[in-house]
Amino acid sequence: MAKITVRQTGSPIRRTKDQRATLVGLGLNRVGRVSTLEDTPAVRGMVAKVAHLVEVVEG
Repeated sequence: MAKITVRQTGSPIRRTKDQRATLVGLGLNRVGRVSTLEDTPAVRGMVAKVAHLVEVVEG
C-alpha cells in the first residue's frame, strides 16, 4: 500500500484537545518530528484536520 510522510511544523500549544489528539494519532508530538503512515482516507482526514500544523513531505 502507498505511504505518506508528514512532518510537524507547528506547535500544539494553545490548540484544542482534538487537534492535539490528532497529532498524537499521527505519531507526532514535537515540531520537526516526521512520521510515515499508510495512505488511507482516515489518515488523509487527520492530516486535513491539522493541515496548519503539518506538511506532507512525500505521498
